[in-house]
Amino acid sequence: MASITLTLPEALKRAIAAYNDGKFSEAERLCHAIIATKRDFFEALHLLAIVQTKLGCSHDALASYDRALTIRPDHPPTLNNRGSTLGELKRFEEALASYDRALALHPDFPEALSNRGNILRELKRFEEALASYDCALKLRPDYAVALSNRGLVLCDLRRFEEALESCDHALTLQPDHAATLNSRGNILRELKRFEEALASYDRALTLQPDYPEALSNRGLALCDLRRFQEGLACYDRALKLRPDYAVAHHNEGMCRLMIGDFDRGWEKREWKSKNWNDFAQPMWLGSKNADKAILLHARPMLGFGDTIQFCRYVPLVAERAARVILEVQASLRGLMSTLAGVVQIVASGESLPNFDLHCSLLSLPLAFRTRLETIPCATPYLRVSSQAMMNWNARLGSRGHPRIGLAWSGNPFNLNDHNRSIKLRSLLSLLDLDATFISLQKDVRAGDAAVLKARSDVLHFGDELKDFSDTAAIISNLDLIISVDTSVVHLAGALAKPVWVMLPFIPDWRWLLDREDSPWYPTARLFRQDDSRTWENVIVRVHAALQDFVRHYASTRTPATRSL
Repeated sequence: MASITLTLPEALKRAIAAYNDGKFSEAERLCHAIIATKRDFFEALHLLAIVQTKLGCSHDALASYDRALTIRPDHPPTLNNRGSTLGELKRFEEALASYDRALALHPDFPEALSNRGNILRELKRFEEALASYDCALKLRPDYAVALSNRGLVLCDLRRFEEALESCDHALTLQPDHAATLNSRGNILRELKRFEEALASYDRALTLQPDYPEALSNRGLALCDLRRFQEGLACYDRALKLRPDYAVAHHNEGMCRLMIGDFDRGWEKREWKSKNWNDFAQPMWLGSKNADKAILLHARPMLGFGDTIQFCRYVPLVAERAARVILEVQASLRGLMSTLAGVVQIVASGESLPNFDLHCSLLSLPLAFRTRLETIPCATPYLRVSSQAMMNWNARLGSRGHPRIGLAWSGNPFNLNDHNRSIKLRSLLSLLDLDATFISLQKDVRAGDAAVLKARSDVLHFGDELKDFSDTAAIISNLDLIISVDTSVVHLAGALAKPVWVMLPFIPDWRWLLDREDSPWYPTARLFRQDDSRTWENVIVRVHAALQDFVRHYASTRTPATRSL
């Protein structure tokens, strides 16, 4: 590049002016011209890195920051900006190290503390992220960006009221900050204040109409309000702005599946995992490959319930492949050995055998182009050994009364846990009926443990349930299972046992809407929240139905069977 006729300080001033005017390409050109004249001009290298970041050239920006730091290795602003670039490249541990180095040189650096909080949040070190934001705010109490991001991490910590307070404080400082209004909407959704969430998204979109994240989140709020067609219109607008926006595609897919539009729903949901694939082998999507080995797996991060629900497709895959290898969570390995069509089962984390094609279990409905009327719903498709049945039958005692299994909470780390899990205390009214109650919870939360300990009328085995084979053996000895939406429901359904499912007002997509049965599990009966979105009415209806169940059970028992 030809050298410039301006003095270097003048050229730098012109580059800075171009940057401030948003003329990033011009600023980049001037910076390169300066550096061609003087390779160790620190200010030009630093500005070049900032400009390259604006132009979306993160790798080039990182190289420029590194060149600048060879000249001034102890320059906190450069280390801070470098951390941000590393964050954009998803190199979070390196980003954290860059911020830590900046803060070691300059401890009272609020921007670096706030940025460090962002990286810790990405690493899911939420308490540390909160502490970093708080340190930034001690130095600068009116730091609106730190307040807004602090709200996000408080939301991650399920401290929603505090999160809302932090966002509202940020908005008193920057009332027209669209990103904070979007975050505030997300928090209000978690607090089930859906109309207010919608208003917050609308305000964000008034300020920034081309904001795909706010449009997608607005779609979620509309679906929370059962305004599904309006929600779909929001996803459509978001995708017109950003056609490759995977989150909006996925959210649209969940909405379509919930309303029964499986044709488009499966394909849209697949976007969530499009960027995830650590296999060199191609993905299998339904073709006949009689000479191929197909790996079916529980990635990325399927829940136990997902694995149990979709393993029903394994025998169908086996009809189209030479060999089926199934990789599942370790605690499901034993149970899956009863599934037809599997040649080899591997626990997650173990070495995989050779295979030709792969498919996530969650993608199998798409592979088979599943519609409501073609769901493979024959049960049972999982089974329990007769010896395990006998062993647990003896543990459960007399069958003089109906045996009722209870499950009231799922994985506490599930993002929807607060919407689907309940407290054991809520179910105590069921225990006054003439039945034997068995806890199907392996893990019990502290508050529930105290209640359970005080009750002698609930059998609880806890750590004696080594894996899902034990839970399946217990379920197979029960007359009825009552559960919130957790893996116990899927296990009972897969074993063809009667199961009553207590569902929130807006359920997970697989339970569809406004029906008391499930096309996935013929033995399931659904008890849904009404528009009060509370559990009281659900439990009253379950209690009434259980009274009838117990009465019917007693009427069908002969004197001989009652004595067993």
